[in-house]
Amino acid sequence: MTPLTVTPARPGADAVAAVVAALRGSGVETADSALTRSLYSSDASVYRVEPAAVAFPRGVGEIEAAVAACAAHGVPITSRGAGTSIAGNAIGAGLVLDHSRHLREVLAIDPATRSARVRPGLAHASLQEAAAPHGLRFGPDPSSHSRCTIGGMIGNNACGSRALGYGRTSDNVRGLHVITAAGEHLRLGTLADHSAPTSPVLEALRDTVSGSLATIRTEFGRFGRQVSGYALDPLLPEHGFEVTRLLVGAEGTLGVVVEADVALVADPPHRVMGVLGFESMVAAAAAVPAILPFRPIACEGLDSRITDVVRALRPGAVPEMPRGAGWLFVEFAGHDRAELEAQMAAVAAASGALGQRLVPTAAEAAALWKIREDGSGLVARTPSGRPAHAGWEDAAVPPAQLADYLARFEELLTGYGLTGVPYGHFGDGCVHVRIDFDLDDARGRGRYEEFLDEAARLVGGYGGSMSGEHGDGRARSALLRHMYSGPALALFGRIKHHFDPDNLMNPGIIVDPQPASADIRYTTAPARTVDLAFGYPHDADGLFGAVHRCTGVGRCVAPNPSATVICPSFQATRDEKDSTRGRARVLQDAVSGHLGPARLAAPEVAEALELCLSCKGCRSDCPTGVDMATYKAEVLHQRYRGRVRPRSHYSLGRLPLWLRFARRTPRITNRLSGIRAFRPLVAWMAGIDARRDIPRIGATADRRAWRAARQVTMSCVATKEVVLFVDTFTESFTPEVATALIEVLHAAGFRVHLPERSVCCGLTWISTGQLDGARRRLEQTVAALHPFVERGVTVLGIEPSCTAALRADLVELVDSDEARAVSAAVRTLAELLIDDPDYRMPDLTGVRVLAQPHCHHHAVLGWSADRALLERAGAEVTAVGGCCGLAGNFGAERGHYDVSVAVAETQLLPALRAVGEDTVVLADGFSCRTQIEHLARYRAAHLAELLAGSLRPDR
Repeated sequence: MTPLTVTPARPGADAVAAVVAALRGSGVETADSALTRSLYSSDASVYRVEPAAVAFPRGVGEIEAAVAACAAHGVPITSRGAGTSIAGNAIGAGLVLDHSRHLREVLAIDPATRSARVRPGLAHASLQEAAAPHGLRFGPDPSSHSRCTIGGMIGNNACGSRALGYGRTSDNVRGLHVITAAGEHLRLGTLADHSAPTSPVLEALRDTVSGSLATIRTEFGRFGRQVSGYALDPLLPEHGFEVTRLLVGAEGTLGVVVEADVALVADPPHRVMGVLGFESMVAAAAAVPAILPFRPIACEGLDSRITDVVRALRPGAVPEMPRGAGWLFVEFAGHDRAELEAQMAAVAAASGALGQRLVPTAAEAAALWKIREDGSGLVARTPSGRPAHAGWEDAAVPPAQLADYLARFEELLTGYGLTGVPYGHFGDGCVHVRIDFDLDDARGRGRYEEFLDEAARLVGGYGGSMSGEHGDGRARSALLRHMYSGPALALFGRIKHHFDPDNLMNPGIIVDPQPASADIRYTTAPARTVDLAFGYPHDADGLFGAVHRCTGVGRCVAPNPSATVICPSFQATRDEKDSTRGRARVLQDAVSGHLGPARLAAPEVAEALELCLSCKGCRSDCPTGVDMATYKAEVLHQRYRGRVRPRSHYSLGRLPLWLRFARRTPRITNRLSGIRAFRPLVAWMAGIDARRDIPRIGATADRRAWRAARQVTMSCVATKEVVLFVDTFTESFTPEVATALIEVLHAAGFRVHLPERSVCCGLTWISTGQLDGARRRLEQTVAALHPFVERGVTVLGIEPSCTAALRADLVELVDSDEARAVSAAVRTLAELLIDDPDYRMPDLTGVRVLAQPHCHHHAVLGWSADRALLERAGAEVTAVGGCCGLAGNFGAERGHYDVSVAVAETQLLPALRAVGEDTVVLADGFSCRTQIEHLARYRAAHLAELLAGSLRPDR
C-alpha cells in the first residue's frame, strides 16, 4: 500500500488565512467567522468538527479555485450538500464547500434519453419538480428527499424506500464531472470528453485493479446494499471499468463533483400500498423472503413504538393499522390497479401476517409514508425520554439473513442495557435504528466504541455491510476491518492515493480513519448557573437538553416546503444561520462552552436568533420536537434580565398595557397615529419600522356591541357554556370578530361568560423574553379562568396565538394544577363546533376559501378541525403553507421589514395573487390579517365572521 501524506487534523492558521484570502481575491463567497464555524461544525451525526472556513461556490471555476488554493496550502476540503449526513461525512477541519446555496441548477432535462444534467447542490425535491412536467422522476428517494442534494446522494450512494423498484443512486448516475485534488477535470460516463488526453489517475487505477482481480471478485458486489468502502466491482473488466460508479459512494474522498448526468424514470400511473401486521419486527423481517419474489417497489419495516410517538405528538395523524407490533409497508406500481391489488392480496397470504390492510386512498398512503420518512427524528427520543443517537444507524445484511440478524442485534442491545427502535428498508436487508448511547463522558464513549465493534462483527458474520446507504463517515470507517480483508483495505488506500496523494479530500473517511468515539459533539450538561424561566417538561437537562433535541435531520432547510411552516426566515434568506437547525447548533455550542464563557450572551447567539420569527413552526414540523420560539424567549430572558432592553421590547413587548390606555380615547389615538409627519419619530422611539401601517383602534361602539351580544346570549336558557378569552388584539383592534363569534355561539346554543376582569396570555412578553412579566399575567389569567374550568366550562379562544399560549406556554411557565386544568380546557372555535352534534352549520356550498392558518394554530393547536368544519359546511378549501411573515412583533420591529415581506412572498402573496373574485380569504390570526391587508390590500376574515355570514366575497 502506498502510504498517504497525513494532513494535520487542523490546518495551521497561516494556511487557512492564505486560502481565505486567495478565495476572496478570486471572488468566491467565503466565511470564517465564529458563527459560520459553529453552524457548519455538525451535520446530522453525533460528531462535531469545527471547520476553518466555509466557501459557497457559484460555479465550476470557483470550485476549481477553491481546490487549487487548498492544494497549494495543504488545507483539507469537505464537500457538503444539505448537511443531512448521519455518519459525520459532511464535516471537516479545513474548508467546507457548501454546494447547496448556489449550485442548485438543473442544467438540462432530456425527455428522449430520460436524463437530467444537474449541479451537485440541487435538492432532490427540486429535481423531481423539474422532471414532473415531462412525466419523469429521479428513482431513488431517501427519507430526506425534501432537502437532500443530488451531490450528497452521490457522495453516500443513497437509496431510499423504493430502491427495490428503482435501484441505488449508483444505478441511476450516467456520468460525472469531478475535479481531483490535483486540479484534474475527470469527465466520466456520458459526460466523458473522448478527445481529452489519457488521465494518469485513471491509468494508475486501471493498473491497480488489474493486479487485484481476485480480491475484488470475492469481496465486492455480494448484495445490493453493500455500500461500505469503495465500490470496486464496477471496475472489473467484465463490468467495463465504470469509474463513475466507483465515485458514487466515495463520500467526497476522491474528488469534488461539479456536475452529474442522472437517469430519470417514468412512474407507472397506479400505486397500491398495503400494510402487513406482525407480532414483532423480527417476525416482520422473517416474512421478507416470501414477499420479494412478488417484486414490490418497496418493502419497509416500521415499529409500533414509532407510531406511538406520532399519536402522542399529533393525535389522529396515524391511519388505521392492522393488528401487530411491527409492520411492513409493501408497495406495487403498474398500469393495472386491479392487478396490483391482486398482487397485494397474494403477498398478504404468502407473508403469514397477523393482519393486513389495503390502504384505500393516496392521502392515507402519504400519511403513512410521512411517518416512515420522519423515522430518524421520531426515534431521537426513546420511549423513556432519553436521547437516542445515530452511530450504528443503517447496517445491512442479505435479506434472507435479516430476521436472524435482527434477533441477535436486539439481544446485543439488551446485553448493553441499551434501547433502540428498529425500522427501515427491510426488503433490502437494511435496518435503521437510533440508540440511547451515553456519549457525554469518556466512559460512555468507550462503551459506545465497544458496542460498535461487537455490532460490526455481528454484521460481518452475516456477510453484511456496515452501511446500507448513508456511507461510512466517522462512525463506521474504522469498522471496515470487520467486513473486508487486509488486502481489500490496502486496496482502498492505493485507490485513495491515486486520486488524492496528499490526503486533502475529506481525510479520515474510509481510509486512515480515527476511532469512532473521536470528535463526539455531546458533552455533560453544565451545572445550572441561572434559573430557567421555562419548565422544559420533556427535557431532563433543561435548556441544554432541549437545544440538543436537534439532530440535524434538516427538515427546516427544505427548499420548497408546502404544507409546513418550518422555517420561514430560512426560506427568505437561504442562510444556514436562519434555519432552525443552524440556530440549534449555535445554541448547542453556546451551552456547551464552545462559544466562550459568555455562553447564551455570545454575539453569535444574538445573530443566529435575530431573524427567528417565533412562529413555532418547528414545534410541529421538526420530527425531533425542537421549539425555537421557546428557546429564543429563554435566551432573551437570560440576556436582558435586569438590563436595559431594546426599545421594541418596551413598546411591542408591553403592547397590552399601552392599548389599555389607547382604548379609552380611540378617536384621538387613531387621529395621532394617522399623521404621517409624526410616523418616523414615533417609529424610532418604539423601535418599529416606519413602513408599517399602525392598526386603528376599534371604535368604542364596536366593543360595546360584542359585550351587549354576550348579555343577550346569557339571558338564553343553555346547558352548554363557554368562557370567552377575549385577547388584547381582538378587544383593541377587531371587536367585530368577537361580536361575530358570540353570534355563532348563540346560534349553537351556548351560554357565554366573560371573566370579571381583562385577561392576558402574556404572549408579547413571552416573544420578547420578558418571562417574569409573562408569568405574572398568566397567573392572573389562571385565577380568573379556573373558577369556570373547575365547574366544567370550556375556555374558548379567539386569536390563535393567544389560544396557543394558553394551551402550551401556560403550563411551561406556571407550574400548578390550576394552570394545567385551564390549559386542558382551552379550545378553538372549530374544535368546539366540530364536536357539537347540535350545531347546524351554514351552507357554504360553492364558497371558495383560501385560508392562511396562523403559525401557532398550525404548530400548537392544529388546523385540521377548521378544515373539517369548513368542508362539512360545503366550502372548497385551499390552505396556504408557510408563514405570513408578520408573526406578531417580528415584522413590525426595525430591521425586519424586508425579511417579513420576503417570507410573505414565499407562499402567501403568490396564493393571494392567484385567487378569484369570489374567493373568501380566511385568516384567524390578527397578524395574518394585518399582513394581508398591508401587502395585498385584501380584507381577510376570521372563521367566526365567515360562519356568522357577516362577510361577502370581495377584494
